[in-house]
Amino acid sequence: MSLPAFNMRELIEAGVHFGHKTKRWNPRMAPYIFGVRNDIHIIDLGKTVPMLHQALSALRDVVAQNGRILFVGTKRQAAEPIAEAAKRCGQYYINMRWLGGLLTNWNTIQVSIKTLRKLEEQLAGPNAGFTKKELLSMSRQRDKLEASLGGIKDMGGRPDMIFIIDTNKEELAVKEAQKLGIPLVAIIDSNCSVEGITYPIPGNDDSTRAIRLYCRLISDAVLGGLQQSMVRTGADLGAREDAAEVLAIDEMEGASEGRDSEKKNADTDEGKKKGARGASRGKSAAPAPKKPPMVQVKKAPGKKKED
Repeated sequence: MSLPAFNMRELIEAGVHFGHKTKRWNPRMAPYIFGVRNDIHIIDLGKTVPMLHQALSALRDVVAQNGRILFVGTKRQAAEPIAEAAKRCGQYYINMRWLGGLLTNWNTIQVSIKTLRKLEEQLAGPNAGFTKKELLSMSRQRDKLEASLGGIKDMGGRPDMIFIIDTNKEELAVKEAQKLGIPLVAIIDSNCSVEGITYPIPGNDDSTRAIRLYCRLISDAVLGGLQQSMVRTGADLGAREDAAEVLAIDEMEGASEGRDSEKKNADTDEGKKKGARGASRGKSAAPAPKKPPMVQVKKAPGKKKED
């Protein structure tokens, strides 16, 4: 299956090439810096494009083998796009706060997830004798757990690959993944380091437009992997309720563009044929002579006879 389509122009329009100020840079990012403009490092998109393509291919292959992807981005501008992208492709996310030991102490996290499910069941049904104060306390506890664990409560185990935005802020997540040997796909800005990252992607990790572009491409790659997995296993895609979401968006757009071009070509050919027929009729048949206009002459009224 084809990977999500993107080009360098999209990356430039999203501001992917803008790094941090030169005084905040990490010297280990020197190979990925194109130059300096207005005291700001410019990231070399000539290296970003192939590295992003490689990361998307790796994500698609993991999902095609029924792997789980965890989206991580807890900074303010990344929280909403991360959650939307993960829900769009049926994966899991952390967008509020990374709990210490989320991966290395998974058994304890599972206990908290069971507590969250129990609270949801109790609050969804009748009050069952709880007082207003108890209900309020349970609601607050549920909301707190939902914010921290709501995106992974259905994950069922450790993820097979993690996508991270801003490795400096998510340093704890990076260390836990490295300790467990989980592959990492991460956006690396000019103030970060590529060490320990399996698939680094040099780019701006602060721009909202850039973050949304990353999330869209990652979710499209995951959808492509899901489609590839279903084709390999012989699953009936038409029987699924979410078949429209599983289909890769770029393939749907390509099909619609193909239909539009075919229709346009057919209309053009039909117009040419009509023009040719009209021209041939004009040459063979002489124009009919015009009839002279008919003029009606009214008679003058006669004089009345005198008695």
